[in-house]
Amino acid sequence: MRPFTSTIPFTDALKIALDATQPVTRTEHIPITAADGRVAAHDVLSPLEVPPFDRAAMDGYAVRAADVQPGATLTCIGHVFTGEVFSGELRAGECIEIATGAPMPAGADAVVMVEETEPAGANAVRFKAAAKEKQNIGRRGADIGLGMNVVSTGDVLTPSRIGALAATGHRSVEVLARPTVAVLSTGNEVIEPGQPLPPGHIYDVNRYTLESIVRQHGGVARALPPCGDTLDDLLNALDAASSSDLIVFSGGSSVGDRDLARDAIALRGQMLFHGIAVKPGKPTAFAQLTSGVNFLGMPGNPTSCLSNAYILLIPILRKLAGLPAWEPRTLVVPLAKKITSSSDRHQFYTVRIVNGEAHPAFKGSGDITSMAHADGYMEIPASTPSIEAGTMVQVTLF
Repeated sequence: MRPFTSTIPFTDALKIALDATQPVTRTEHIPITAADGRVAAHDVLSPLEVPPFDRAAMDGYAVRAADVQPGATLTCIGHVFTGEVFSGELRAGECIEIATGAPMPAGADAVVMVEETEPAGANAVRFKAAAKEKQNIGRRGADIGLGMNVVSTGDVLTPSRIGALAATGHRSVEVLARPTVAVLSTGNEVIEPGQPLPPGHIYDVNRYTLESIVRQHGGVARALPPCGDTLDDLLNALDAASSSDLIVFSGGSSVGDRDLARDAIALRGQMLFHGIAVKPGKPTAFAQLTSGVNFLGMPGNPTSCLSNAYILLIPILRKLAGLPAWEPRTLVVPLAKKITSSSDRHQFYTVRIVNGEAHPAFKGSGDITSMAHADGYMEIPASTPSIEAGTMVQVTLF
């Protein structure tokens, strides 16, 4: 056994990891149909005005405002629908029936909605109210001007921003490449789900929970098979993963004789921290390899691993992907039952929300249902002996 001689506060660990993380610089052109959630690599300027012409904002009649007073009757000389351009020019005493979105005819300077008119005989329309110049007209370029930024560098491409790209004729956009994240579980006892389970073995859980986190927060998971508990196995796995933007191993980072991650890192790079003062998830490590790739060593216990993925891996991933910092939803609710804690570490304690109350869900760091049956977590500061039932607590939702 090689016990931890010291741990660092979680806030220090997060700062070290984020300071060592830089966003990817690779870019790629993709169709806007595939751009949802991606990050714009450059400013995109509009090559045209939107709308590209003055257009009716209401169904009604295009008129010369000076001609329209209460009771005025004008001659309707035609109609114009969307996708059409009226070939003539509106003159005094005339009006043109027009559909919402249709181009304004030459000579017209206002639109009167149909509800403010009534028929007055063949090809004649009576107006119930006066008209004002420019009323009910969408002006050319009112939405997007020529040369205006449609999206800016670093913008996350939301549905509305993709709509703005489409409105200005862009079929594709240059975005930051998604970072590749090598994900691997260590341990002689770990095997892939779907295989027969020999005595003394367990199915790989962490690879799948970590892959899901990677996909949800802007990365591309590169799954590697489980790795044995020898130094050569770990070194070979590190070398196989070294072409990725980030390497995430689970297991091998604790204090047992077969927890050899620190030895492998010593031969391939520099450990920046090993051991965080949190519960669960104390045996977490972060290193920089000589290849320039960052390494995150996660605990082997499923709850410890996934818990630290939420609080540590997600911020690293999002910075690597150029995404804004994660802002999970929170709730403030009463605690349903008293919680006692003897931990000298900052605790991330899972709870489920039932009838508007937070119920304890944490069973143990090796139990994945501590997470699977929880809705989120509350934080318990170090050396807090207990929290009484009824106390209002903030729950961070998964």
